[in-house]
Amino acid sequence: MSRPPSPQDTPPQPEIIHITPQTPDQRLDVAVAAQLPQVSRAQVQRLIQEGHVLVDGAPAKASYRLEGGEEVTVRLPRAEKRPLEAEAIPLSVLYEDGDLIAIDKAAGMVVHPATSHQSGTLVNAALARWPELRDVGGKGRPGVVHRLDKDTSGVILLAKTDAALADLQGQFKRREVEKRYLALVEGLPESSEGIVDAPLGRDPRRRKRIAVVQGGQEAVTHYRLLEAFEEHALLEVRPQTGRTHQIRVHMAWLGHPVVGDRVYGYRKQRLRLKRHWLHAAALTVRSPSGGGPLTFEAPLPPDLKHVLETLS
Repeated sequence: MSRPPSPQDTPPQPEIIHITPQTPDQRLDVAVAAQLPQVSRAQVQRLIQEGHVLVDGAPAKASYRLEGGEEVTVRLPRAEKRPLEAEAIPLSVLYEDGDLIAIDKAAGMVVHPATSHQSGTLVNAALARWPELRDVGGKGRPGVVHRLDKDTSGVILLAKTDAALADLQGQFKRREVEKRYLALVEGLPESSEGIVDAPLGRDPRRRKRIAVVQGGQEAVTHYRLLEAFEEHALLEVRPQTGRTHQIRVHMAWLGHPVVGDRVYGYRKQRLRLKRHWLHAAALTVRSPSGGGPLTFEAPLPPDLKHVLETLS
């Protein structure tokens, strides 16, 4: 007599996502990729090819032109969780002591493994260099104090002990951490400096996106104009809170989306850039060991610097 299947034997159930594209004459793969920023264009095309994407209930090709208003259903297979593996991926280390590590994260690198990225992450790379991090904090995110979006470059911290992790996460929660970003945005803000105080939450129409919503979580962003170009502005941005996609959503809400942001910004970008122009330039925390404030700075990457040079 065969034994009943255990929970470990049951394959993870797929995630079903419903999308209603509004833009006419758009390719199916382009429309789906725009709504699912956590999934690459190549992965979207593979999902379509394997029949996991339906248009009004029927399969369609990646090149299918949407008229606008159709219901697109995406079936995202959930990958089985694998044990974290150490991967010898180069990291740019800005600072290290007995409590923490400050890293200049490259654009395109995901911070920790998730369904769509189970390897090649910052955590995978860190475990190869600091194997002791595996025992710090929760499973799947060893040592991770905070996060940056995949395509945002700049300063990010990892904790080397449980005590340091708790201390640093407490500083973030109490808003004691000073964060300074550089953002190139479309257009010129009316004021050379200002504060965006607009609550954020899941977009009720597009659940993978964040939006300014009534009753959402408090979100406050300070900005200051650093340099004005003909049709763009370089801003220093200091988020007071730390909500998902906060800077990108707040800038778009102001009418000045971040350059290169294909999720919250222009569908057809005016400047050539493979990712959004957002950089975590500096971060100041209090040392978990009581040694006073520590400030870490990450230089502007060549791709972002090149864009500024073309505007000057």
